[in-house]
Amino acid sequence: MFEMDLAWWEFVVRGAVVYLALLVMVRVSGRRTLGQFTPFDLLVVMLLSEAVSNSLSGGDDSLSGGLIVAGTLICLNGLGALLSAHSRRMSVIFDGTAVLIGRNGEFFDKVVKRCRIAKADLEQALRAADCAREDMACAFLEADGEITIQKKK
Repeated sequence: MFEMDLAWWEFVVRGAVVYLALLVMVRVSGRRTLGQFTPFDLLVVMLLSEAVSNSLSGGDDSLSGGLIVAGTLICLNGLGALLSAHSRRMSVIFDGTAVLIGRNGEFFDKVVKRCRIAKADLEQALRAADCAREDMACAFLEADGEITIQKKK
């Protein structure tokens, strides 16, 4: 039950490497893929469900190996949240920042394309804000993937 095929530290290293690799992949893939999740939330959900899989446990199916990997992932998530809360620079790295995608009723086509935002998503955000395009002061793509619209006064 508690016998492991690998040393305890190998589970920690495997968990940390997979966590960091997926964090980079999620950040590179763009904000719109995240929906309302922060990158940390998404990673924890994905990785905890896989905590006892071969990709993290090196073929070790023991209870203790899975618990070590799960504990490592939770600790890394907590560390990332702590760093984000205490450092603006870490917050930008881990959580991202809002991107200005439009101003004065016009969306910036290059920025919208770079962020991979569909025209339908822009129109939906305008409707959700009860804002006609010409009444839009600014539009932002938030770090969590949501589009927010500020109306002109």
